[in-house]
Amino acid sequence: MKTMSNAAVDKISPLLPLTTEQSELVERLLAFTTTHIQTDGPAVFTIYGDAGTGKSVVLAHLFNQLQTLARTHPTNPLTGTENYFLVNHPEILKVYREIAGQQPHLFKKDFQRPTSLINQINQGKRHADVLVIDEAHLLLSQADHYNNFYGTNQLTSLMATAKVIIVVFDETQVLRMKSYWTESRLEHLLASVPHTSYRLTHQFRMQASDELVSWINDFTHQRLHPLPATDGTQYDLRVFNDAELMRQAIVQRNREVGLSRIVSTSGYPSTLDGGKHFITEGRFHLPWDQYNYTNTPWAELPQTIDEVGSIYTCQGFDLNYVGLILGPPITLDEHQHLQIRLDRYTDVEAFKRRDDLTDPQKLTQIKQQLVLNSINVLMKRGVKGLYIFAHDQRLRHYLQQRH
Repeated sequence: MKTMSNAAVDKISPLLPLTTEQSELVERLLAFTTTHIQTDGPAVFTIYGDAGTGKSVVLAHLFNQLQTLARTHPTNPLTGTENYFLVNHPEILKVYREIAGQQPHLFKKDFQRPTSLINQINQGKRHADVLVIDEAHLLLSQADHYNNFYGTNQLTSLMATAKVIIVVFDETQVLRMKSYWTESRLEHLLASVPHTSYRLTHQFRMQASDELVSWINDFTHQRLHPLPATDGTQYDLRVFNDAELMRQAIVQRNREVGLSRIVSTSGYPSTLDGGKHFITEGRFHLPWDQYNYTNTPWAELPQTIDEVGSIYTCQGFDLNYVGLILGPPITLDEHQHLQIRLDRYTDVEAFKRRDDLTDPQKLTQIKQQLVLNSINVLMKRGVKGLYIFAHDQRLRHYLQQRH
């Protein structure tokens, strides 16, 4: 049996074999693009799918074929078109640019962050015919001076220039107010332009039962019930009473198969020690992930076994085993209802104020869902196993029950 590479570039490479469904979807996307490149834009195709449903590998195959046609075919409607692949996540962008260096018709400059391309288009330095957008749920939906985006919505800005836009979208991976989206908000925005959609449902990343994936989906919508019993799958699911013992188990898994890391939700106040922000849970004491200045994704750096990953370093990536710390904001009340304590959430950037969301009750609901979304993202990182430690003692005890 062939051993799967741990490298992220090998997991979304355009050389990876596709399933029949994925191949047919790529053909549909190519046909959609070829049709609408010859008309005034924009036309938008949306691919919906949960974390781990193979969205990125579809896009990698599609974009490789688009650029091959644009740069080598003498008479195709795509010949000579200027096309870009956009992703608003610096760690994932590194992976795509590395892939570009391995393919003859993909250039590193084809892969951009949305703000960079929007600003270059506004300055008259570039134009775009076809845009492929990975993780479109991370597009800014309001101005953000910190990111040098001064428009009202990145997707609207991009629709004003491109003829065809292909996006992948998962509303359960929306993590910040400044990129607040829902499927209904997206569909409302696209109502006035030619658009179609497709939904991917097969879970490729997690070697887990459908029952466990459903349990995670329920948990991240505050529907809590005991964990499913271990079934015929080889997925390694454990709940720990001690975060340090969980860390030791993850270190052991990392020695055995590599790419195993500790991750955590927000909720640990900054206690800078030597310039680092530490998470402490009893004997457990590790710093949060540091800014990654290298071209290698955070999880593939050997030294990050001694750090705690976050949604900002792990979203979109596979880990073999993930040890998840559910921090102080995630609690269980005396009626066994999952509670999100927003007053304990320490990621202040996540809840940046928006002028278009002012109803206090609605705001609270959205903020709670953003926290639940962060749990969803982190719980779905592990290919082979998920280890959980909950800060809240009542929740920890509950999670140790099985059907």
